[in-house]
Amino acid sequence: MSRRFWETDWFGPLMVIVVAVAVVSALNPSFLSPFNIQVLLLAIAVNAMIAFSQMIIIAIGQMNLSVGAIGGLSAIAFAGMMEVWGIPWPIAAILALALGVLAGVANGVLVALTGISAFVITLASLSVYKGVNLGITEAQPFYKIPDVVKGLGNDTFFHPLPWLIIPCVLAALLLWYLLNRLPLGRSILAVGGNEHAAELSGISVRRVVIVAHAISGLLAASAGIMLVGRLQLGQPTIGDDWLILSFAAPVIGGAILSGGHVSVAGTLLGVAIVAIFTQVLVLFNIDPFLVQVVLGVLILWAVGVNRFREVRALKHSAQVAS
Repeated sequence: MSRRFWETDWFGPLMVIVVAVAVVSALNPSFLSPFNIQVLLLAIAVNAMIAFSQMIIIAIGQMNLSVGAIGGLSAIAFAGMMEVWGIPWPIAAILALALGVLAGVANGVLVALTGISAFVITLASLSVYKGVNLGITEAQPFYKIPDVVKGLGNDTFFHPLPWLIIPCVLAALLLWYLLNRLPLGRSILAVGGNEHAAELSGISVRRVVIVAHAISGLLAASAGIMLVGRLQLGQPTIGDDWLILSFAAPVIGGAILSGGHVSVAGTLLGVAIVAIFTQVLVLFNIDPFLVQVVLGVLILWAVGVNRFREVRALKHSAQVAS
């Protein structure tokens, strides 16, 4: 039983969280205060959507460098529609989500039809979406955010559980169901595992790539909208610092960057690890710029663990074959 747990993607990150929480709470009891738990959950809720938006692209063996730009564009579109045009917030949210899907579809279509690396395509679209963002806002925030949006972004429905945790949990459940129970999810993982073999088995690789990028755009837009409520303004810089986190959490959670294997639970735990370490730096008055150092170390650790598993699996397969 213990061996099976050790081999799961979520066991390692879960142990890191348990040890970290035990040590930090012993050194600083305020770490487990209701207020601090609320702050942690707010960070996890938003960052999980960011990580999921990258995770679905990693699943097909690609990467999306424009995750932050899509989220930022959707965020300022959401805030701008409410402030400039007076559009009710639910309609503005739906339109902003549609914009995220459209941006994701554009990425997917370009990748699928041109055959150019997603790295190059999304690097270019990052610049385009960010340019549109700055053109719309002129680098100035939108401040007139409705009180209900501010409340949803910061208040709790059952203390210390914030409202923002609800879309995060729903996204996690839907992604798990997609990847583990639906044919589309199996097709996504098949394309990531071996694109040529997937195509020979009758899977439309182009369709899968476009759908995966559309889902990524939807999740990135969701994170942007959530951040507008969290920050209580439409800040043009939303999304600028998402890239490292978007890769770190899925990799820490066991995702293989070459594609074909991701873990929703592992990614969620990876996000929790990053949030906990970030909060620890704040509690102990440590330079917050060390977060980037910690992220880099965690990525290296996760990649090392994945590589160890791959080598061990190969050795086991060789022994069975002989």
